[in-house]
This record gives sequence, C-alpha cells and structure tokens, in this order.
Amino acid sequence: MQIANFRSVHVRRDSDLSHLHRLARTVPSVPRVMPLRSVDGDGRDPPNRGGEFGPDQEEWLRQWQARLKQKLPSGPRIFAFLVAIAVVIIAAWTSYYAVPSDSVAVVQRFGKYLKVVPPGLHFKLPLGIDETTIVPVKRQLKQEFGFATPGATDPYQSPHPRDAKRETEMVTGDLNAALVEWVVQYRIPDPVKFLFEVREPSETLRYVSESVMREVVGDRTVDEVITIGRQEIESEALIRMQALSTKYIMGISIDQVQLKNINPPEPVQESFNEVNQAQQEKEKLINEARRDYNKVIPLAEGEKDQRIREADGYRLKRINEAEGDVARFNALLAEYSKAPEVTRRRIYVETMQEVMPDIRSKFIVDEKSRGILPLLNLGSEKDEKP
Repeated sequence: MQIANFRSVHVRRDSDLSHLHRLARTVPSVPRVMPLRSVDGDGRDPPNRGGEFGPDQEEWLRQWQARLKQKLPSGPRIFAFLVAIAVVIIAAWTSYYAVPSDSVAVVQRFGKYLKVVPPGLHFKLPLGIDETTIVPVKRQLKQEFGFATPGATDPYQSPHPRDAKRETEMVTGDLNAALVEWVVQYRIPDPVKFLFEVREPSETLRYVSESVMREVVGDRTVDEVITIGRQEIESEALIRMQALSTKYIMGISIDQVQLKNINPPEPVQESFNEVNQAQQEKEKLINEARRDYNKVIPLAEGEKDQRIREADGYRLKRINEAEGDVARFNALLAEYSKAPEVTRRRIYVETMQEVMPDIRSKFIVDEKSRGILPLLNLGSEKDEKP
C-alpha cells in the first residue's frame, strides 16, 4: 500500500515538473530560476548531493546557450565584430596625448608637417594619421665626449662605448698626443628646423663638435691645451660650433663648451707628470726670485733716488752760495774802489767781530816787545778744559 502511494506521488510530481518546463519555454527571459526540489513521500527534502546540477538545470543552460548563439553573429561575422571592437579601442587610446611643460609637440599628418602644439593635453586623429614628436625647447641639453653620466635618457648625450676613447684621442700642433674630454650644452629654439632640415640632428651635432674640437686643439701646443689655453679653446670652439650649426640650419643654439679632463696618453703619463713637476718647481723658483727681487730692487732704487736728490740739493746749495759770495765780493769791490781805506778798515773790523768770539784766550802784545814766552802761562792752559 505504501509503495503504491509513493509511485502515485512520484508520477504526480513528474507531471508538475513537465508543466513548469512548458511554462518556462513560453516566458521570453527569466533572470534567475531557482532549482526545483523533489520531496519524498513523507514531505521531506531529499538529502544534499554536493551541489550537482540536475537534468532540468542542464536543459535550461543548453537553452540559454542556444539563444545566445542565435543573437551573436557566427563564422566570419564574429571575427569582424571582434576586429571592430579592437579598432575602436586602439583609436580611442591613440586619439589624445600630453605635452610636458618644458616642451612642444610637432604634429605631422600623413608624414607632412602640420603645426606646433604648446604644452598641455591635446587630441589628434588616431590610428597613425597624426603623429606627434615631443621636442624639449625650454630645457638645456648636453652632449658628453669621452665619458658618460649614469642614468642618461638621451641616447645621443653619452658616447657609444666603443667610441668613447677614440673621440678623445687628439694630436696637438706640436705633434703630441692628448686625451681631451669636453661637454657641449645646447638648446633647441626652432623644433621644426631641428626635425626636418637635418637628418639625425643630435648625431650631426656630435660629429660637428668632434670636428671643431680636433681643429682647435690641433692649432695649439700640448702645454697650451693642458694648462694655460683652456679658456681660449672653449671660446673658439663655441664660436665655430655655433657657426656650423647655423650654416647647416640645425635649429640648435650652442650655449657653452666646457673642457673637462685633459691628460696625455697612458704610456707617457708618468713622464708627463715628471715634466709637470719640473715645470712647477721652475715656476716656484722663479716666483721666489721675483719675490726677492721685489724686496731688494725697490729699496735700492729708493736709496739711489734719495742719494741723487741729496746730491742735487748739495749742488744747488754750493752754486747758490758761490753766486752769493761772488755777488757780495763784487758789491764789496765796488765800495772798496770808492773808498779803499775805509773799506779796508771796515772789512778788518767785521772779520775781527766774527773771529774773536770763538777765541778763548786773547793776548795783546806790544809791538816793541821782543819775546812773548815769559808772558804765556802754558801750564794753566793744559789744565783748562776745552
């Protein structure tokens, strides 16, 4: 009896499920269908089977897959659809660009120059129709010769490893070898000329700089290149590089040429250092000699000038005294000619006035006396102090 009841319930349940499936086919879209549960004869749920899909759920999935295939294109149409989506994405991605604050963008349409765009965010025709080249017009660029700065982003800033040593080897005017390292600092004021007038302008600038530096160094001796002629070499190289860049219409302005390390080749480095030490010692001795010269010679010249001035003063003094004596004698002679006796007595009296005060002992002798020794007290004169 219980078995018959179970079969009747099971049949009834199956008929209900088929009815529900027919209703689901008539519904155009069902967002979510909960899985149907079968019940036992006593009304309880059957035990869990580990989340496995039942036959009804698999049927429902197959139906949705069939509907999706009907709506989407099939065969070559699906490939064209995917290609169209990819093209739209690439076009959107390549239709805008940003220009840094220290640069401008040169726009080309189908390879032909179109315009220069200022800094900021801009749009262009996508898919390679418009091409942009960023040119740093407000930043000072540089090129290094003979050495390289780590982390440089410009491929033309530093020399190629195989050319680093070659481009520094130069021959001076006196046929000596020298290793010259230098830096060229420049700007790009005209980006259009920089891009379109010369092919590979940065590389061309390297060739121009190397050529000019070899020419300038070849006009000087090795001593001038290494020691006293550095500033002159920098100035002359700057003028010549700017002239060539203007001649070639490169759109480049050379700001500065700066020499770095200048050394002789390695095989003669020690000998050259010895020569430099000898030259430094020579300069040291010359400076010491000049110092002693500056101490002694000016002093001797001062004493010489002083002696010359003293001699000139003495000469003028004697001349003036002699001229005064002559004038006085001539005046006296004129007076003597007028009254000889009076003049002779006056001269005698004036002379005695000058001489007598300097005489300590005075003796007045009578003309009739024959000897004066008894009158002189010679002992008392010895005891007197001068």
